[in-house]
Amino acid sequence: MKLTLIAAAMAALSLGACNANKQEAAAGFADSIKIVSLSGSISEVLAGAGLEKNIAGTDITSNYPEGLKAKPKVGHNKNINAEGILALQPGLVIGIKKDFSPALEAQFKTAGVKLLLVDQEFSVKGTKDLIHTLTDSLHVKTKGDSLIKVLDQDLAKVKPAASKPKVLFIYARGTGTMMVGGTGTQVEKAIVLAGGQNAVTEFADYKPLTAEALVKANPDVILLFDSGLKSLGGAEGVSKIQGIKETNAGKNKKIISMDGELLGSFGPRLGVAIQELATKIN
Repeated sequence: MKLTLIAAAMAALSLGACNANKQEAAAGFADSIKIVSLSGSISEVLAGAGLEKNIAGTDITSNYPEGLKAKPKVGHNKNINAEGILALQPGLVIGIKKDFSPALEAQFKTAGVKLLLVDQEFSVKGTKDLIHTLTDSLHVKTKGDSLIKVLDQDLAKVKPAASKPKVLFIYARGTGTMMVGGTGTQVEKAIVLAGGQNAVTEFADYKPLTAEALVKANPDVILLFDSGLKSLGGAEGVSKIQGIKETNAGKNKKIISMDGELLGSFGPRLGVAIQELATKIN
């Protein structure tokens, strides 16, 4: 009987030591790994989980928190160049799965660089899944739980627009490039979460802006990114676009803007973004 108890105690000690070793190894991995992040939302999760110091480089959409602006930039996540990333000698590259072709994946594997590719769904659940996937994979699960808790608190403060205003999103880079957001975009998902509805439902993704489309949509609110509004000369410049003055938004001067990375990233600050949008479209 004594031998059985001793054996059980030894097994428990061995299991405890094994678990402790695993935890130490995981902590060591998270502390030492050099990461290149190829998504603004991914970079925000990493920084929020205490791994900003591990980020060796990012794509150009990774500008929050402020410290990420100083990180080496490797281009846009829609046009990934393996050579520029490999030059930073990362141990791990993290990106959105749909942005990676099989040939691109093969380049990193041939170079012996680990890839962590994740799916991103533009929803509250999708944001939580992204946070859990990243923090679990990088052995900082408790940090992920904390990020989710803050996200839930932020979302609880959202006061959706009661009147369900029709919101038209214009992606602009000067008067020469103006696109209207249709269905299925992340901006549309944000509009709905804020209590609004997309003013355009006839097509998916983006199409060039026309005066006819503006008048037909007759939005109550016109939404742009801050950078887009600036490129058009502010609200006054937008109001001069053909068709704007015929809409409810134009008549009521309801032209608003938000930081593009905050509005469209669906990262840890999603609740903050939806709070701001709901307030502005109300």
